[in-house]
Amino acid sequence: MSGPMPTAFDPQALPPLREVIARFGLDARKALGQNFLLDLNLTGRIARSAGDMAGVTVVEIGPGPGGLTRALLATKAKRVIAIERDHRFIEALQDVIQAADGRLSIVEGDALEVDPIAIAPAPRAIVANLPYNVATPLRIGWLGRIEEFVSLTLMFQKEVADRLVAKPGSKAYGRLSVITQWRSDARVLFNLPAKAFTPPPKVESTIVHLTPRANPEPAEWKALEQVTAAAFGQRRKMLRQSLKSLGNAEALLAAAGIEPTARAEEVDVAGFAALARAFRGEEGLALIHISEPTGTY
Repeated sequence: MSGPMPTAFDPQALPPLREVIARFGLDARKALGQNFLLDLNLTGRIARSAGDMAGVTVVEIGPGPGGLTRALLATKAKRVIAIERDHRFIEALQDVIQAADGRLSIVEGDALEVDPIAIAPAPRAIVANLPYNVATPLRIGWLGRIEEFVSLTLMFQKEVADRLVAKPGSKAYGRLSVITQWRSDARVLFNLPAKAFTPPPKVESTIVHLTPRANPEPAEWKALEQVTAAAFGQRRKMLRQSLKSLGNAEALLAAAGIEPTARAEEVDVAGFAALARAFRGEEGLALIHISEPTGTY
């Protein structure tokens, strides 16, 4: 990436995060899925793991007291745009906005309703410690247009992260794996223990890096959702049985070149894309990009 070097930003020059939380009475709200990451070493590691952000506008979801926000401003990112629905944090982030010298702006709103492509010019990336209660719908929506992003660097529950990167033949491999790996190259970066957060969640967290897949298998999104839902809905059964809800399962499998005795967890992404094309009755469908999930993962 190219562009003018941003003004140097020192996260340590600002008041400590715990002091900010105490001054503004920023208790974490369970209903909003809030768990604060206050260790600047860890937030710095997350920001650096996103890769070279020189010239990139970075979108952050739920900055809270601003730990990750500070770390992102310390990178070469051209600008940081943070989406925050909890009004309490807008005032608390004013010191960071002033120190950022025009590189930070806050959009008050629900991340499920704010389009990051509309508010951030290309090249753009998302780096976020996602609230667990909205992580999946946000990820699915962004995946539908992932070619619009340099990358997505996101925090999930470890169990969800394991499913995102799971390979055929593993217990974690399922719909989430297929849809994610169809549109992106996904890799786990590192884990974060529960004790790193305030308050500590009941689960371990994992940072995952997603980049647009250069040549995704041709398939229609909704068709792929339907065949994976049917296949993994009865994952212990052979596909000739589990796909009966879609019509002539044997014919679908033959058209896709998949053995009728195979089970869902044995079929790779290319195989499911072939099934989706067969289900739609034609080859080479253009990719359909959607910004809203249509099913449960």
